[in-house]
Amino acid sequence: MKVAVAKDGTQVSGHFGHCEGFQVYNINDKEVLGSAFVPNPGHRPGFLPVFLADQNVNVIVSGGMGATAQELFNQNKIQVVVGATGSIDEVVQRYINGQLKSTGSVCEEHAHHDSCGE
Repeated sequence: MKVAVAKDGTQVSGHFGHCEGFQVYNINDKEVLGSAFVPNPGHRPGFLPVFLADQNVNVIVSGGMGATAQELFNQNKIQVVVGATGSIDEVVQRYINGQLKSTGSVCEEHAHHDSCGE
């Protein structure tokens, strides 16, 4: 299974579309086998869900995400987990342990006024 975490530095990004990139973890039997950084190729409506599907990602984790993006990930059979905060490595471990649940945090517009992912 591949889990992509939208990141800024070592922290989960508040908005997946504007993150610096994605740390993609390869997980098997609740063990991280390795990870690789995939730079964000650019924020264009509808592009990132297809881009990550092409990377064989099964799960996307982010602080916040727009409703349309969540729908597109679902159409690409990628599980969406939003509302995550903190260190990307810790968040992935919480996901593996079944302790990370999506809050359904939706960004309503692109002018977030510092509320996206809160």
